[in-house]
Amino acid sequence: MTVPDEENLRERNGPTRWRAWREQAQVVAVVALGGALGATARYTVSQWLPTPAGGFPWAIFWINASGCAVIGVFMVVITDVWAAHRLVRPFFGTGVLGGFTTFSTYTVDIQRLVDSGHARTGLAYLAATPCAALAAVWLAMTAARRVLKWRQP
Repeated sequence: MTVPDEENLRERNGPTRWRAWREQAQVVAVVALGGALGATARYTVSQWLPTPAGGFPWAIFWINASGCAVIGVFMVVITDVWAAHRLVRPFFGTGVLGGFTTFSTYTVDIQRLVDSGHARTGLAYLAATPCAALAAVWLAMTAARRVLKWRQP
């Protein structure tokens, strides 16, 4: 795949399209970088807390719950407190936290548990993970807003 050179793009598409292409490329790059960091962190945590065969996948459960809590705090901070640079949200929210949390591994874990004869554990995991994730994001957002309100003069 060849990358079009700047002159050709400007001639064919004009400065407006070139600028849009460059801005989009920056967003894609920071999401990819953040995703790599988040996925590496997830892999590290999952190696520290391995799941025994047929056991409840605690590592992925806590990764998803804690990631959702961080998303809750992050969204409050960047919407209520801080006028962040335009690439902070795609880098940290979509990239790092999107790479850290993993609902695809969650579904694979459920399938493996059911297929290996541990349907009860799979069903418990199926129900517990979204409940924990939603509770974590709500509690984190609520706590962050209360702290911010308390700190205001």
